Amino acid sequence: MMTTTKLIHTTSGVELVRKLAQEGNRIFTFKRAQEMAPAVGLSEGYLVQALHHLIRSGWLVRLRKGIYALSSSVPGITPVHEFEIAMALVKPAAISHWSALHYHGLTEQTPRKVFVLTTTGALIPRIRSRKNKANQGRKIGETMYQFVQIKQERYFGIEKVWMGEARVNITDPERTLLDGLSMPQYCGDFAEVLHGFEVRKPNLDLDRVISYGVKFDMATAKRLGWILENLGVDLSKLERLAKLPCKGYRTLDPRGPRRGPCNQRWMIQENLPGKMSE
Repeated sequence: MMTTTKLIHTTSGVELVRKLAQEGNRIFTFKRAQEMAPAVGLSEGYLVQALHHLIRSGWLVRLRKGIYALSSSVPGITPVHEFEIAMALVKPAAISHWSALHYHGLTEQTPRKVFVLTTTGALIPRIRSRKNKANQGRKIGETMYQFVQIKQERYFGIEKVWMGEARVNITDPERTLLDGLSMPQYCGDFAEVLHGFEVRKPNLDLDRVISYGVKFDMATAKRLGWILENLGVDLSKLERLAKLPCKGYRTLDPRGPRRGPCNQRWMIQENLPGKMSE
């Protein structure tokens, strides 16, 4: 998270860090620090200055206004997992897209960012820097966090998992694959999403992925139907997707060109590299 530089702190400040660590406050709020300060002889008037010094010396990492994390420089502290940090950056939050694809073993590629699903009511504008405003990113230490905003009604398909000492929210495998169909640029690319479906095929929860699919936009639902048919799923099980009314063809790869044969059943233009020359 952050390497220790020249130490700039007070004895009471270090005692505060130790007490936070002892009580399991690996990520904590300014209010929590206020509550614990008297126990270590740290006056409320000096608390802000003490926290500033502890950050400069590498004992603490400031995540956003009023939220801090203990650094791995603190003796005896297990480094805070990047997924745990993501949970503190916005509310609500769930690890998603490429990060979830990798966690579920649906890709061998390791993402260079942590992708975080959140709603439009989140605090993204307050925590992203001016330089990163366009891509809704936030860098903490050496890790870049990429936020993907969705509407409240699209915030579903979330499960809780343990990451070290913390429980975090993450999109389940079926939801993760659908996010890939909707926004493959956040999952490597469309080919990587197709690979994820192939990997998940033996354990794919068909009822779940279809019920999720109809809650997405029309294009995503039709892409799902096309993929499931090509995975060998009987068409009788795909009626719910096939019956969705659709005006006009949608591209299979939303990031690809509008070229390739058109599949009338799914109203999908098959713009995959091997199909576009047909």
